[in-house]
Amino acid sequence: MKAWARMMRAAVVLAGAGLGAQGLPYILEHYDKQEVMVPMRDGARLFTAIYSPKDHRRPYPFLLERTPYGAGPYGPESYPEQLGPSARFGEEGFIFVTQDVRGKKLSEGTFLDMTPALPHTGAQVDESTDTFDTVAWLLGHVPNHNGRAGQWGVSYPGFYAAAGLIDAHPAMKAVSPQGPILDWFVGDDFHRNGALWLPHLFNYIAQYGRPRPRPSAEEPPPFQHGTRDGYAFFLDLGPLANADARHFKGGIPFWDEVMAHGTYDAFWQARNLRPHLRDVRPAVLTVGGWHDAENLFGSLQTWRTLALQSPATDQRLVMGPWDHGGWRYPAGPSGDDPAAFFQARIEFPFFMRHLKDAPDPGLPRAWMFETGADRWRRMDAWPPRELRPVNLYFEAKGGLGQARPAGGFDAYPSDPARPVPYISGISIGMARDYMTADQRFAGRRPDVLSYRTEPLPADLTLAGPIQADLWVSTTGTDSDWVVKVIDGYPDGDPAHPGRQRLVRGEVMRGKFRNSFERPEPFVPGSPTEVKFGLNDVFHTFLKGHRLMVQVQSSWFPLMDRNPQVFTDIYHAREADFQAAEERLYHSPQLPSHLVLPVLP
Repeated sequence: MKAWARMMRAAVVLAGAGLGAQGLPYILEHYDKQEVMVPMRDGARLFTAIYSPKDHRRPYPFLLERTPYGAGPYGPESYPEQLGPSARFGEEGFIFVTQDVRGKKLSEGTFLDMTPALPHTGAQVDESTDTFDTVAWLLGHVPNHNGRAGQWGVSYPGFYAAAGLIDAHPAMKAVSPQGPILDWFVGDDFHRNGALWLPHLFNYIAQYGRPRPRPSAEEPPPFQHGTRDGYAFFLDLGPLANADARHFKGGIPFWDEVMAHGTYDAFWQARNLRPHLRDVRPAVLTVGGWHDAENLFGSLQTWRTLALQSPATDQRLVMGPWDHGGWRYPAGPSGDDPAAFFQARIEFPFFMRHLKDAPDPGLPRAWMFETGADRWRRMDAWPPRELRPVNLYFEAKGGLGQARPAGGFDAYPSDPARPVPYISGISIGMARDYMTADQRFAGRRPDVLSYRTEPLPADLTLAGPIQADLWVSTTGTDSDWVVKVIDGYPDGDPAHPGRQRLVRGEVMRGKFRNSFERPEPFVPGSPTEVKFGLNDVFHTFLKGHRLMVQVQSSWFPLMDRNPQVFTDIYHAREADFQAAEERLYHSPQLPSHLVLPVLP
């Protein structure tokens, strides 16, 4: 979503320099540019750059990207070095349209973070109506089109693409939300099950959250931390209220809004796009990365929501071995590189089919990359219909097995003054590779419980969401519960001996265990069930590997510290932060376990 988005076009060109990238000379030779202010139904005008093929011998469809990061380069004589999602699009010929969203860069109006979707009556506007009005204007004012439009976008632009599906203009035929934001409290970017993703929100909002007094093409400067050590910086920050007192000084309105809404109240619910994805008419290609630290939830939930609420929609899902936006950066020929494969075999044929009547490419319902085995799989459903749920129980002495445990519990300390780090090195932000990082450093700490199976006698493939069902207690009145599923490599592995590769990790902020709207305290020392889902995986644990699990109550500074007393954490005081003893039970009556989605 973030600062990388502004540089995406240049980065794609560099990454694809040996893969037939268009390049500036090609764009100048084949495209004309115009910059216009497109009027919306409420009178606001949005800056829009239009690149039309010089060859008028045939009509072309529109391909739209709406972005808060800048529709530049600005100026009628300034051109980008690539148009569209990949080089093939510019070489094929489309009318490319890039637009600054309302209130950003050179567009008029007031910017709202994740604009709430509204009923489309009268002059009410949201991102859906702005998209509709833009398409209508293009059809009426840009010559030599074929009457069709498509839209794409990655991260925040992916949100705008998903919003464009709602009550879409009849000319909008194909949309690709890629790593889109859908819900900023439950699962995307800034929260996970109510726990704040601290450095990600702080760093992003410190740069992009300051009000824009007037339209300007200037890029806001990044925040200067004075150190690269995020663990030290955010621990020294102390309670979250200090962020405004020390750094923001009332100048970041959205930070203040986040701090004022510590539960899943009307503010956050209005920014949940899922209820509005109904009766979607355009074809949809949803794209995500298994290692996307920002919007894995958004990709999976776009697919899942459309399947439930808009079953007639022609939709496809692609999940590859990428971090956030990694599918945009090919590193080799399409037969060797997953991103190049996606661009050539999936994305380009999808838009060609729906915007230019190209032959049906025969895309499966879900084209999924299986990590561990490192291969693409064509699937007619996701999750696969043939899955069988398997309970994997926590056992005494760090074991994991399918038999119900005999009894007992494991205890560990949790001290907010010494939280468990989420990576072994240092990073001032959210490290992009943390979702596959080696976890041996964490397993050596006394405040992390570690469990493992015996070496697997055969390959084990998980395909779908993992469910955690924990029986726990705390000596405090609130606590976080982090579950990490890990692929344990054998010591004799030739490439990664003894590696403990994170496959999926998730947290449940304990007070939200029954409701995100109505938090509840724990009764100190009382065993309590905490159930939550982990985002989907498609991973094969190879024969001889072990499936491992780590359980802990902090993950810093990836997520903010829980004081471990029941309170509004966003307004907690230093004195509220207290150490606690945490227990994980594994008995016949309190059988903590995971429910694994096993693919036979």
